[in-house]
Amino acid sequence: MTIEPLIHAFETPDPDGLPVCGSLLAEGWVAGDGRRTVVLDKYRLEPIAQVAATSAAQIARMIDAASGARASNSHSPHDRGRVLEEAARLVEAKADAFLAVMQAETGYATSDCRNEIARCVQTLRLSAEEARRLSGEMVPLAGAPGQGGRLGFTLRVPVGVVLAVTPFNAPLNTVAHKIGPALAAGNAVLLKPASQTPRTACLLAQCLDEAGLETGLLQVFHGGGEAVSTVLADPRVRFIAFTGSTEVGAKIQAQAGLRRTQMELGSIAFTVLCDDADLDYALPRVVAAAYRKAGQVCTSIQILLVDERIRAGVTERLAAMVAELPHGDPAAPGCFTGPMISLAEAERVERWIAAAVEAGGRLLAGGRREGAVVAPTLLAGVPRRADVSCREIFGPVMCIEGFSTIDEAIARVNATPYGLATGLFTNRLDTALQAARRLDVGGVHINETSSSRVDLMPYGGTKDSGFGREGPRAAIHEMTEERVISLALPQRLAGG
Repeated sequence: MTIEPLIHAFETPDPDGLPVCGSLLAEGWVAGDGRRTVVLDKYRLEPIAQVAATSAAQIARMIDAASGARASNSHSPHDRGRVLEEAARLVEAKADAFLAVMQAETGYATSDCRNEIARCVQTLRLSAEEARRLSGEMVPLAGAPGQGGRLGFTLRVPVGVVLAVTPFNAPLNTVAHKIGPALAAGNAVLLKPASQTPRTACLLAQCLDEAGLETGLLQVFHGGGEAVSTVLADPRVRFIAFTGSTEVGAKIQAQAGLRRTQMELGSIAFTVLCDDADLDYALPRVVAAAYRKAGQVCTSIQILLVDERIRAGVTERLAAMVAELPHGDPAAPGCFTGPMISLAEAERVERWIAAAVEAGGRLLAGGRREGAVVAPTLLAGVPRRADVSCREIFGPVMCIEGFSTIDEAIARVNATPYGLATGLFTNRLDTALQAARRLDVGGVHINETSSSRVDLMPYGGTKDSGFGREGPRAAIHEMTEERVISLALPQRLAGG
């Protein structure tokens, strides 16, 4: 069994030698009082740490502290920006520590980890910029009859205490997308990171603490659905930011009631290759979007729609490209795809692939599993009823389907219950604009894949993929209330 040394401030020693990942309360990092679970190295499937669930009593203290810290928050917009900028600097300075922690608990290739660290730095800096320029707007009350003596404007004020529940598949940058805007807006945050990847989020919280964030404004707790439900039971928690499955999101939304939420949920992501697509440009992007992070991204290409006039050539080229992708040990030089988040998930994906082939699909590349590593897999001719065609696979599998008209392709995308993002490769402006108007998704990316994302853009979905938007500017507006202020002036001061 491989045991890592105790190197992080958020961890405490344990007699069995495994560090225990703690909870961040107002009094500092403490061990949770609840049941312990083991955090595995996802490639070696060996224990590297433990995480103890935060007890209900500890959660109650956290909410008390968050509510008090929010009420007494002395950070000005300038201060918030300064703290977030310093946190970004610390993340950048500790990139090697983040790489070691993240790679072990996610199994991501080195390039994917480095990319996520760089994006987290950018997200924090964007949040800092937005903190400094958060403002309302003038309301032209004097333009209404009989209101010539009044001024009107709006303020953006914090919602209060924000609950952020984050996923395993982006354990650093998605956390930054929740807590960065929330803190920039002046809120207090209770963060619940994924149980499979808690240490990456805790290391980020440690950076924010070192950056000078006021005590109680960011606290971290661990546990499953019961812990989240305990937090939601307190009405002082006024906003819930969640990324995860549609099923879990529905349960959280039901308990949230009238409180505001931001939900980034499930997806079946499509990318469309029209007959005029520049394939030398498109195909490398398609491969990256389908298989990076072992396909465990909401916008990873699951179904590639290809115009029938080019399908044979595209299929042949992609089969060769996918078959050559290096996979296995994520720390190995050049590795493109590492393990999935768990052995159970890898076994599920293996079953779905086998079922698709048994139903008549053709296996063009991959299909093998070794431990938690599923080889990058390419399928064609899969029946619509197969799981890989009609359910989110969240694994390194892409299916090729043909289409004859753009209307047919749009209808195929819109027929699913999801609507997060779609990519479209074409050089025809009319086709691009038609798709942009008719695709029922949160983002349409022309000459990019469904997984195209710039961290400053508004990001979110429609239908069962959720609602609300991430991206620092958009998220800050989600996490603030608009307050209208009117000022009646004495007649002698009102002027014209």
